[in-house]
Amino acid sequence: MTPLQKYQQDIDIHGFQYDSEQYKAVEAFEHLYQRFVTFQHSRPEKPTGWKAWFSKPEPIEAPQGLYVWGGVGRGKTYLMDSFYDLLPTKRKVRMHFHRFMYRVHDELKALDKQSDPLEVVADRFKQETDVICFDEFFVSDITDAMLLGTLFQALFARNIMLVATSNIPPHLLYRNGLQRARFLPAIALIEKNCVIHELDSENDFRMRTLEQAELYHHPLDKVAGENLERYFKQLSAIEVEEGNAGIR
Repeated sequence: MTPLQKYQQDIDIHGFQYDSEQYKAVEAFEHLYQRFVTFQHSRPEKPTGWKAWFSKPEPIEAPQGLYVWGGVGRGKTYLMDSFYDLLPTKRKVRMHFHRFMYRVHDELKALDKQSDPLEVVADRFKQETDVICFDEFFVSDITDAMLLGTLFQALFARNIMLVATSNIPPHLLYRNGLQRARFLPAIALIEKNCVIHELDSENDFRMRTLEQAELYHHPLDKVAGENLERYFKQLSAIEVEEGNAGIR
């Protein structure tokens, strides 16, 4: 089953509401799904025996990823989760962006004596995955902002494909943040390596947030508290931009 087939099934069988703008986003995920399947099948087999000494397969560039942005409650997480679940590979990772960054920081602490620790972190991700799916891409921490340019460069160089959802377009990430100029290369890499798609629906599916949320949080750590606060803000229609908060 493909993302487009799954969306149609959810409408026909599970009573989901058809939305023309959401359908366009589904088509974007469908195109990425088909490109990834083609990419997987076109990978050359590693030479064995004596051929391994004299030949090296030409690397095939991974397809562009996808960055879907739009207002709260438009179904972005649902669409990405459907894509992730249907992707025919075990070499995939799906996580909330902030949990990803916690993992990166933990690994950097253990690699404090390495000269290029982010390269090692990227190698470790490559051993695990070909696709990273971020939910709610949102940069507010200066330390994260300073790391992402180099980290993304290393991940993309290893043919790791990025799929992300966000409430804001790439060019507005970390807006008004300290030393934002140093974050601009990360934005350029996202725009180069991802198709940017705006999900501009008039329908607000925010009440489905509870269905998509992690209802059980363990351990009860800082990340769990941040998630609960985020879900509250989504359900109460509080829009939070980087450095600002207001009622929509």
